[in-house]
Amino acid sequence: MSYVDSILEPGEQVVYRTSVSWTVFGQAIGLAIAALVLLFVATNLIGTGLEAFLLAIVVILAALALASFIRAWFRRMTTEIAVTDRRIILKKGFIRRHTVEMNMQKVESVDVDQSLLGRIFNYGNVTVRGTGSTFETIRKIDSPLKLRTTVTAR
Repeated sequence: MSYVDSILEPGEQVVYRTSVSWTVFGQAIGLAIAALVLLFVATNLIGTGLEAFLLAIVVILAALALASFIRAWFRRMTTEIAVTDRRIILKKGFIRRHTVEMNMQKVESVDVDQSLLGRIFNYGNVTVRGTGSTFETIRKIDSPLKLRTTVTAR
C-alpha cells in the first residue's frame, strides 16, 4: 500500500498521481554509454599495452553508472505526488520521510518551469503557492502541466 493510499480520509479520492520523471536516469545512461564506448576502444587497442588501463576505467565508469542508476531508481520509487479532491500530497524518502500537504482551498497558484528538454521529454519543476505558505518546489516531475491543470481546475 502506498503512502498516499494509507493517509486518505474517508470519502477522499485520488484525482491524479505522478512521480519523478524518467530523466533522472540521464546521468546513469551517460556513464553507461561512456563505459561502452571506452570498452569498444579498448578492444580495438589489444596488444598496445593501453587496454589494461582502459579496461580499469571501463570498470570504474560501469560501477559509477550502476550506483547512479540505483540512486535514481530509489528516488523515483520513494517519491509520491498525488492530487486528491481535497489536497495535494508530496512524499519523499524511505527511512527518512519528508511529507508536505496543502488543502485545495489554500492554493492560490501553480507555477510550472520547463526547460527546452523538459518540454521535449514532458518533465519540469512545479511550485504550488498557497495562502500564507508556499508548497515545496517539486523538481523533475512527469507531466507538470497536467498536474497544474488538475490542481487549478478544482
